Amino acid sequence: MSCWMPACPALSMRRGLAALPITCLERAKDLKTRLGVLLHKPELGHKTGGSSKLQLGSRWRDSSREVLEWRESFDQLLKSKSGVNAFHTFLKTEFSEENLDFWLACEDFKKTRSKTKLASKANRIFEEFVQSEAPREVNIDHETREITRKNLLGATSTCFNEAQAKTRTLMEKDSYPRFLKSASYQDMTKQATSRGTSKRSHT
Repeated sequence: MSCWMPACPALSMRRGLAALPITCLERAKDLKTRLGVLLHKPELGHKTGGSSKLQLGSRWRDSSREVLEWRESFDQLLKSKSGVNAFHTFLKTEFSEENLDFWLACEDFKKTRSKTKLASKANRIFEEFVQSEAPREVNIDHETREITRKNLLGATSTCFNEAQAKTRTLMEKDSYPRFLKSASYQDMTKQATSRGTSKRSHT
């Protein structure tokens, strides 16, 4: 007569663990050890948390200052990585992000040292942004387009200078003022100002 007994959960777990690759088990043990150290040393967690808060606070102060600097000039905006990202997001809402993408592509192009890469990059940028009916055609005049086309015959790091300058002027005169007036940037400046006021009230 057979006797039925419920399966032991611990035994089932051990069998399941045995089926796992050794590397997984080693990682699990390592993680358990690390968690144990943290749980048994609360003061360590407290110190780490304090350090993170200090770093975060410093980062917030830096970013707040940056946000307010963007309205000083278009150059200040372009110097800031987060400023470029914010401006790019805004340009997407106006369906004109190709202007900034072209400007950034030209900046990267100027850093190219290999003559072979210079020529291939130049053709790729021209085909994507400059030539008539390009997939992401930038708004430049016919004369500038033709000058750029001729420059490609002997591609140098300066062959897009005129087209890049025209696109930059267009963004500075047209898109940049609208960006500063946009709800998204106004919200950022309010947050940055309130952080600065909060900081002064605590000192």
